Amino acid sequence: MTDTDDNPSPSIKRRLAAILAADIAGYSRLMGENEAATVRDLKGHQAVILPLVGRYGGRIIDTAGDGILAEFPSVINATECAVEIQTIMATRNEGVPESRRMLFRIGINLGDVIHDEARIYGDGINVAARLEGIAEPGGICISRQVFDQVSRALRADFQALGPRTLKNIARPVDVFAIAPVDRGAGPGVTAPSAVDLKQEIRFCTAPDGVQLAYSMIGQGPPLMKTGNWMTHLEFDLESPIWRHLYRELAKDHALVRYDARGNGLSDRSVDEISFEAFVGDLEAVADAAQVARFALLGISQGCAVAIAYAVRHPERVSHLILYGGFAVGRNKRAHSAAEKEENAAMQTLMRVGWGKENPAFRQLFTSQFIPGGTKEQADWFNELQRTTVSGEMAARIATATGDTDVTALLPQLRVPTLVLHARDEARVPFEAGRRMAAGIPGARFVALTGRNHLFLESEPAFGQFLEHTRAFLAG
Repeated sequence: MTDTDDNPSPSIKRRLAAILAADIAGYSRLMGENEAATVRDLKGHQAVILPLVGRYGGRIIDTAGDGILAEFPSVINATECAVEIQTIMATRNEGVPESRRMLFRIGINLGDVIHDEARIYGDGINVAARLEGIAEPGGICISRQVFDQVSRALRADFQALGPRTLKNIARPVDVFAIAPVDRGAGPGVTAPSAVDLKQEIRFCTAPDGVQLAYSMIGQGPPLMKTGNWMTHLEFDLESPIWRHLYRELAKDHALVRYDARGNGLSDRSVDEISFEAFVGDLEAVADAAQVARFALLGISQGCAVAIAYAVRHPERVSHLILYGGFAVGRNKRAHSAAEKEENAAMQTLMRVGWGKENPAFRQLFTSQFIPGGTKEQADWFNELQRTTVSGEMAARIATATGDTDVTALLPQLRVPTLVLHARDEARVPFEAGRRMAAGIPGARFVALTGRNHLFLESEPAFGQFLEHTRAFLAG
């Protein structure tokens, strides 16, 4: 479980992964006391615990003896999985004599690993295994790299243990503990907030007769997300591009989403694609959802739509959150001949290559939206494009949003506004977001760490977004 390779050849594949290592405290003693009962109990626990790894998007590498070694593309998912394992085990141990209880110790690390088809190797695994070894029975130990990403996104009691010297690890590791689950003990670790992502999809009619699909998930104060291209109400809840965002937002809010015209489950073939139509669609969904006042979230091209709606209906918007957006569209930002030619070429590529089985055309757009994505995430985004909107419709939407200019509306906003933008993102320039924020009276601007237009669950920008958004909405 702790193999390393100090001199990998250049052809060996590497990736960044969240590693979960677990074993049962005192397993040798349990086996010595009653081997048959211990094996029986272990198999019973494993039948419940091991499927959780796949449910949280992970992959089991090894289950030798009482141990579990698993990898996850998302460090948040890995930690949520660990917390649920401990919560379930606390329940299963109720009524079991203390001397016969099976208590997992879990360690989680985020690090570089070497991988082949079946196994992974490297110090990233070694650190996770050593963290497991110092965890309290029923507890979880995580490295600083894990803590930095999950502390903002998960609700749990984190305890700083400081730098620890771990066996066969060259440098001290900064360790944090998540307290053991203790049923009825009050503060401490709790299971991740259960979010019911089951949705009832409904339809409403836009002013020009277009049928729009919308749904609501979660509970709490209403939060409306404006429509943008490349969404699908059903597909997005399974996609690593959107699901983590919707899951987290739905923990605290009744999240209303809708597929913009031409996309997803809304009418796919429509006559009018224009900025005014987009704003009218938001008005129609807000009325149909019967939410009198709500926080409004705009992402990317949805920011300009959200701005226009908030100016027209300030009495209905309690808070305005704008991420990765712009006041001036791509076409109007283009000044040089080269920029204009590039925009025209992109439009042509959308029309001729978008729907083809070969994703080479769509990969060009994927590299702009999630340049830091894994192959799995890129494959999902390639498929997302083909599944959600046709090439012809995508080109028409790109033209309409590229011609957008809401600069004149910015000074008219009278709603508390939070603007967030990834500092090094490739799709919408950071300067576009900064200028948009500067034009809004009293707006707060936050620069996020990252280069993806759509933030991925494993990057710092996601945790930062949640932290600032939750604080803003709570204010």
